Amino acid sequence: MSTMSCSSSLSLTGTQTVPPPRRPAAPLVLHQSISRRRRSAVITSAVSTDVETDAPAKEKPASVVGDMERGTLAEESGRSDGQLTSRWREIHGSTNWEGLLDPIDTVLRGELIRYGEFAQACYDSFDYDRFSRYCGTCRYPPKTFFADVGLAGVGYEVTRYLYATSHVHLPNFSIAKHNPLDDRMWSETATFIGFVAVSSDAETARIGRRDIAVAWRGTVTKLEWVEDVSAFLEPIGRYGIPCEDPRVKVEAGFADLYTGKDPACKYCKYSAREQVLAEVRKLVELYAGKQGEEVSVTVTGHSLGSALAMLSAFDIAETGANMSPTADVKAPVCVYSFSGPRVGNTWFGERFEKELGIKALRILNVHDMVPKVPGIFTEAFYPMWLLRLADALGLPSVYSHIGVLLALDHEVSPFLKRTFDLASYHNLEAHLHLLDGYNGRGREFKLGGRDPALVNKAADFLKDDHMVPPGWRQDLNKGMVRTEDGKWTLPHRPRDVEEHPDDTELHLAQLGLLAAHAVDPAT
Repeated sequence: MSTMSCSSSLSLTGTQTVPPPRRPAAPLVLHQSISRRRRSAVITSAVSTDVETDAPAKEKPASVVGDMERGTLAEESGRSDGQLTSRWREIHGSTNWEGLLDPIDTVLRGELIRYGEFAQACYDSFDYDRFSRYCGTCRYPPKTFFADVGLAGVGYEVTRYLYATSHVHLPNFSIAKHNPLDDRMWSETATFIGFVAVSSDAETARIGRRDIAVAWRGTVTKLEWVEDVSAFLEPIGRYGIPCEDPRVKVEAGFADLYTGKDPACKYCKYSAREQVLAEVRKLVELYAGKQGEEVSVTVTGHSLGSALAMLSAFDIAETGANMSPTADVKAPVCVYSFSGPRVGNTWFGERFEKELGIKALRILNVHDMVPKVPGIFTEAFYPMWLLRLADALGLPSVYSHIGVLLALDHEVSPFLKRTFDLASYHNLEAHLHLLDGYNGRGREFKLGGRDPALVNKAADFLKDDHMVPPGWRQDLNKGMVRTEDGKWTLPHRPRDVEEHPDDTELHLAQLGLLAAHAVDPAT
């Protein structure tokens, strides 16, 4: 690939910050022989059907969208207060969401939208302007992050930003910045890719436990995931993740990004993996160990971020970062994945779900191509026993999805137009719109209060008669301001880019990821 600008970074496309092209994207031909597909193990679907429902329209459940403030979009009706306190384990996947998807449980839908907006916030806060000396950072400081992205009442506080760096298997992940020789640049290699947050005291009381949320974003390119994904498998143990079973394999490109680091850069001298493990361990010990609270770990992401969510959830459970050594308790780990690709082979899924006990709910649009890759031998075409045999024989490109599937269909929404723009199918805001209106298979699509205008934040997906401009979310004058002498310039921002906490190595050492003598426990 050629070197890309800041607005065209690598890998799976999140397509959240760059307006879609005016002309339709070139169609992709992947697994055209749909007639050869075996019946999918879909738990439920919002795909249009002829199934009749006995429930009249007035009895259909209302959407839960009032669990968080959304700026001027705050909704007061349908709040789940009083339900999450007693039901959080069920909503977190303790029963694999049995009976909660068709029709959809309104409390679960509210939680899915909440965590989906966490992933969306990673896009909305990302500085992708290659002319900015802060290109690749988060635009906002952690203390005001949620207020700055329009989620002021969400009830969570960011405790750490997560940074990733490029790797030989993922060239051009690091964005081409304005002037590599400008020593005023915050970093040439580090890129903001997510955050760790924890529920406030008030929110903890409402949702029934102290929740540690980890959110990952995808990239900001347009459909380059097809040629960019490094679709070959490697044993996960080769990346330092303490799984002794060599049969457990993951896609190499995702693992490289997750574990890559640059010792010369203070922001990515620790890998994204080390950053998230240290922070989760720190928070679990603080709230479960020292304060004796019930704690959960919820990981979410979109596109490439979904792959990182699956990897990091596996790693958190495998390394024991979700365990408190002083209280001898283990926080349950759950993944809410949005439009994610396959991450590993059948043995990865087996250990993820059955041995480590991680719960995963995958939300996707059936027309989106990203969840259909990578893999030649996959669950979409072959039964699991045959995939296991292919794995045992060492055949290449054997992949399998993980978790419970909630399949949505954008053609059900009366707000969305017919388009050949594959990036729109993949758009996260479109997924959240579909969730808001989804009631169950064969049931009426009925919005619960989330503004459909958000779909066009970085897309051109709404029907024109709604009069919402495509790609409308952008800075006034692209961030340029006029100075007192009448000149236009990009303003300076306070140097509030967060460095790594001083106790990072301490928590990594406690997890066995660093030599014990490398850290002074007294610190």
